[in-house]
Amino acid sequence: MEDDHVENGEFRNLLGDCVHCGFCLPTCPTYVLWGEEMDSPRGRIHLMQQHSQGAPMSGAMVEHFDRCLGCMACVTSCPSGVQYDRLIELTRAEVEREHPRSAPERMLREAVFRLFPYPNRLRALRGPLRAYQKSGLGRLIRRTGLLERMSPSLAAMERLAPPLSRATRLPERVAARGERRATVAMLTGCVQREFFPGVNAATARVLAMEGCDVLIPRGQGCCGALSLHSGREDEAREFARRTVVAFEAADVIVVNAAGCGSAMKEYRRLLADEPEWAGRAEALSAKTKDLAEFLAELGPRAERRPLPVTVAYHDACHLAHAQGVRAQPRALLAGIPELTVKEIADPEICCGSAGTYNLLQPEAAAELGDRKAAGVRATGADLLVAANPGCSMQIATALERQGVRLPVAHTAEILDASLRGLGTSALLRAAV
Repeated sequence: MEDDHVENGEFRNLLGDCVHCGFCLPTCPTYVLWGEEMDSPRGRIHLMQQHSQGAPMSGAMVEHFDRCLGCMACVTSCPSGVQYDRLIELTRAEVEREHPRSAPERMLREAVFRLFPYPNRLRALRGPLRAYQKSGLGRLIRRTGLLERMSPSLAAMERLAPPLSRATRLPERVAARGERRATVAMLTGCVQREFFPGVNAATARVLAMEGCDVLIPRGQGCCGALSLHSGREDEAREFARRTVVAFEAADVIVVNAAGCGSAMKEYRRLLADEPEWAGRAEALSAKTKDLAEFLAELGPRAERRPLPVTVAYHDACHLAHAQGVRAQPRALLAGIPELTVKEIADPEICCGSAGTYNLLQPEAAAELGDRKAAGVRATGADLLVAANPGCSMQIATALERQGVRLPVAHTAEILDASLRGLGTSALLRAAV
């Protein structure tokens, strides 16, 4: 009850910061799509104020909150410093406590949160999913439209699954090449570990080639990002405590998934009211770095070999808006000889992935994915670069829906190809 009292006081104070100026409107994905005031940040803040003054948490109100992607573009654009990200997190936690969802919706949400934050469960899914992809059954099911009619969310899950290659397991330590410059611990993630193992392998190699000993703690699991950003705070705190224990001995923690890095940097707030954990969480947040952020601070040492390719760089929301990491990935890519970086129009507008959003709000997510895919196509790039697994799956699926098969790679994979001298053909073959 004391925590609820503290949160209510914080909530009321934060609500008062919004002056309803409207600077957020052009950057809000759902407002851009539909032009509806209640599907904008200031509209949702108005609904939050109504609820704080006694209005019931109605189904219509919850729908507007659910439609928010939590992309934080409004936080970046707000001249008044409104902490909308915190407001929507507190609101979603209240929705979880107060609002009775329908049985099908509860079942879907429970399925998502009992699967995706657990790498071992995702690993068990790999075999059947690979067999399904190789059988060609997916193409037949999509042509019939049966799954779409049964459940748009299940249809979205089926479409979004990336082509699965053979899993690679990293050792607990990857030694630095040449003189050691740093020792770092690496988060392997959940979806990243099981669906994009090549990204983790490339990350470890790049760090090693830049003179880092890379430690990969075997005790690590989910960082809690999906739970935190969906209002499941108790669940997120449990994942956070486990992550603190797994990485406590590290000097630096390198993360290659934008949503995970953002969540770990929030541990200082998430566990602030727990005396046993507050200081430890603060220390972990302070030493968590995105891969591009860390490499930019470290500075290049390994030789960059030419990659004559044109890439479009996509800003993941939890990297650009949540962590403020924008210039570093672009600088790393620009440092590769013969590589050209193209900008995508409206980079601040989310692609529609947003953690579980493309599963729980598939129609809106598809609209945003199509918009982003059109922007990518307009660049004329040979390759899309993204720094988050959700973004990679979302945009690749949207491009395929538009009849375009454009390879998608992580920043780490581009650097890896350059440092190893693999050449453009090998890079494009390896990309999703």
